Amino acid sequence: MKNKMIKMTLILVAAVSLSACGMNKTQRQMVAGAVIGGTAAHLLSDGDTGAVLGGAALGGVVGTQINKNDDRRYYRR
Repeated sequence: MKNKMIKMTLILVAAVSLSACGMNKTQRQMVAGAVIGGTAAHLLSDGDTGAVLGGAALGGVVGTQINKNDDRRYYRR
C-alpha cells in the first residue's frame, strides 16, 4: 500500500506540474480535478479501469465548475 501511494503521489505531481504550462485557470482546474478524481477512484476501487476513467471524468467536470461564477471582473464607471 505504501508503494502504491508513493507511485500515485509522483504521478499526481508530474501531471499537475507538466500540465500547468500555457493553460488558463479553467483548464488547470479541469486537469487538477481529473487527476485527483482518477487518483481517488484508483485508490478506492483497487485500480479498476472503469472506475478510474469515471473518477477522472467526474473530477474534470467538477474542476471546471469550481469558481465558474467567480469571475470578478466588474467594471466601475
